[in-house]
Amino acid sequence: MTTKPEVTGFFDPRTWSIQYVVADPETKKCAIVDPVLDYDEKSAATATTHADNILKFIAEKGYEVEWILDTHPHADHFSAAAYLKDKTGAPTAIGEKVVEVQTLWKDFYNWPDFPADGSQWDKLFADGETFKVGNIDAKVMFSPGHTLASITYVIGDAAFVHDTLFMPDSGTARADFPGGSAQQLWKSIQDILALPDETRIFTGHDYQPGGREPLWESTVAEQKARNIHMSVHKTEAEFVAARNARDKTLAMPKLILHALQINTNAGRLPAPEDNGRRYLKIPMNLLEGAAWDD
Repeated sequence: MTTKPEVTGFFDPRTWSIQYVVADPETKKCAIVDPVLDYDEKSAATATTHADNILKFIAEKGYEVEWILDTHPHADHFSAAAYLKDKTGAPTAIGEKVVEVQTLWKDFYNWPDFPADGSQWDKLFADGETFKVGNIDAKVMFSPGHTLASITYVIGDAAFVHDTLFMPDSGTARADFPGGSAQQLWKSIQDILALPDETRIFTGHDYQPGGREPLWESTVAEQKARNIHMSVHKTEAEFVAARNARDKTLAMPKLILHALQINTNAGRLPAPEDNGRRYLKIPMNLLEGAAWDD
């Protein structure tokens, strides 16, 4: 039985996101991790180009989709989980703490009737819960800090760490979104770095520092040795101070208020109104970090 899944990353340059297809080479069963639904904020248009490219790849490889996995409700792109479930019939899943994010944003959006119970997904994973991709053992690690609901999927020798660790030359993720915590992020990263040194680390974003080509795979050993935050800030106090100081300089993601109302609903777009059109709801003056000079 193999413990090394075939991992293919798909980079979205609009949002610097990486989507993954994780496959058991023996059974050809696969999981899709953090798929992107294309969205243009200027026209408010959606498209399925990236999701369709993933489906084409899966068909060409002869894979069967067993899971559609979200690591957390993303703040910078729409999830294509609902679209891919419709196309493949595969169950969707996320961590059970998503209900805390739903409760928070339900209030922000003034959605009294929104069911903040995680029922929008087929499966809510608990911390430490196990499952399989084909014959490959997989487990869930609760990894809060970037969000209340963030989890890491460890599938064989591959860990999908979402917005915790970036590539070593990019450091770590921000922790200043509603419900975020630099202290929790530090603890989550310690858990990830406690995995075996040879564990492959697959990150959720790459912002291409210095204009280099996009990258998304490293190892635990490489992260411990070269991550520009974790190799420098050796104590929780040092890390938290540096992370909080850095976060104070960052503007909010341009799609956060658009994306959370889609992604807390498992990638479902708002229902059409009586004129047949769908509408996003943007709460004004909710978040700090306005980039007035941009």
